[in-house]
Amino acid sequence: MRLLLPFLMLLLAFPAASATGSVWLRSEQQAFAQAREQERFVLLYLEAVWCHWCHVMDHQTYANDEVRGVLAGHYVPLRIDQDARPDLANRYRDYGWPATIVFASDGSEIVKRRGYVPPMAMARLLRAIVDDPSPEQLAGPEPAPAHTATLDEATRTTLRKRHADTYDTRLGGLDTGQKYLERDSVEYALVLAADGDEREAARARQTLDAAQALLDPAWGGVYQYSTQGDWQHPHFEKLATLQGEYLRSYSLAYAQSGEARDRAGADAIRRYIDAFLRAPDGGYYASQDADLTPGVHSAGYYALDDAGRRAQGMPRIDRHRYARETGSIAEGLGAYFEATGERAALDAAEAAIDWARRERSFPGGGFRHDDDAAAAPYLSDTLAMARALLQSYRNGAGVDRLEAAARALEFIDATFRSDRGYVSGVPGRSPIAPVAQIDENISLGRFANLLSHYTGKPAHRTIAERALAWLARPEVALSRLTEAGILLLDRELAGAPLHLTVVGSRSDPRAAALHAAMLRVGAGYKRVEWWDRALGPLPNPDVQYPPLKRAAAFVCTDRRCSVPLYEPDAIPSFLAESREAARGS
Repeated sequence: MRLLLPFLMLLLAFPAASATGSVWLRSEQQAFAQAREQERFVLLYLEAVWCHWCHVMDHQTYANDEVRGVLAGHYVPLRIDQDARPDLANRYRDYGWPATIVFASDGSEIVKRRGYVPPMAMARLLRAIVDDPSPEQLAGPEPAPAHTATLDEATRTTLRKRHADTYDTRLGGLDTGQKYLERDSVEYALVLAADGDEREAARARQTLDAAQALLDPAWGGVYQYSTQGDWQHPHFEKLATLQGEYLRSYSLAYAQSGEARDRAGADAIRRYIDAFLRAPDGGYYASQDADLTPGVHSAGYYALDDAGRRAQGMPRIDRHRYARETGSIAEGLGAYFEATGERAALDAAEAAIDWARRERSFPGGGFRHDDDAAAAPYLSDTLAMARALLQSYRNGAGVDRLEAAARALEFIDATFRSDRGYVSGVPGRSPIAPVAQIDENISLGRFANLLSHYTGKPAHRTIAERALAWLARPEVALSRLTEAGILLLDRELAGAPLHLTVVGSRSDPRAAALHAAMLRVGAGYKRVEWWDRALGPLPNPDVQYPPLKRAAAFVCTDRRCSVPLYEPDAIPSFLAESREAARGS
């Protein structure tokens, strides 16, 4: 039995290769060409390798004889890992994984289904499409191109109301059946809290504390989400992008609050990243599976301590190293260094950036998803790396990091711009057209706007304005439950970031201490620079600093600028005085 068990588990893990009586295709170009030739439909099974319900669907639905028979007679089966295809993942992300989409051979959608579909329901659905292949519901017209990069007041008011109304006052987080830390909602609450909004401060505090229930108590790292409307029923998969996002969120919170519990949350995520996702020769792995045995729920396994788990085995780690995941973690590690000053985190972030620039870069400033140099680029990879590069420059790296971030942004504009937002993939490269995705356009707009203050280039701000012009359409801005990220972008485009500059030699310990104090200032929307005159002018010399005999810091808020500050403690003192003055005026 000990000899047979690994073989049996291997068979269970890979039933889908023959579940339909034929091999699943992995290329949509091949699938649609075959569908046209044979007058068939295309069934796209968009899976995630870490997904429990994908494993269940493999073992139950696609192993069912009736389902296999209908597929063999009328369909071309297409199976794609959504982690490997950010363009498709973004197009169908609202359907969750697994997602089932059936197309006519010309690429038009007929039906879409979210999540697990039981065998008999799937068989009925597939037969019904054969009998009547008309689209289940016609999509509404795409939002018309916008020409102004502003939110109208009615849309802004509605978004603010939704931010308040969707908050779960009892448990924290969004008032939804799935509980998770929604990055932009928490950051928006922290921004308002910094302005003195005590209600938003309490909401951010409650959510950050509640979301720690998603932290793995044995290994660290954060689970994807919890079901049943509370924080106590997690789905145990761990995605690299979420580790990076949560690490950044808890680091921002710690910088603002100084609370040990926020630092503990960030520490737990960093510990997991280092131990489980960091590849020995560079980059970060994509995910860790929810299940020890595919298709078998693992609550009992995750209740064990480290030794108990390892005695039973290790859930599969997806060792693909994507630029998107590596960039997300590098940015999170950079934010962690910014808040804590721990040099090892900065070294890890810089090593990840160096690896991605060496192994995943395209000519012209972009980044490819994986090691396939011939594959089309995706917006998410270049955007994640661009954000990590700007974080690196803020943390004190050389100007080459800023220049690389600027080239990445310009690559995005040249490659993914459309008259209806920035799309996730290259138009025309797939029978399934890429679409603009809200979260990506928010992230791109905020990054482009902040970068424009570092570079002084109007073209960079224009990219942010284009992103907001699409997002600001009411049919886009109000299409989801809540969208605090649009409010953040709208707010940031309306004003300059907090500007903190240290003037002094890179070899001067006093200048280094001032730079560290500027990094610890609890504000996400800030421009931090370290100017060593010996290295040439600042990229955007919009402020003329006086020559001084010793290192000094200068702080500019939206109302006033400081005199030279020579001691690290003088920076938070000046900012506290400025906030009090603003509240009193």
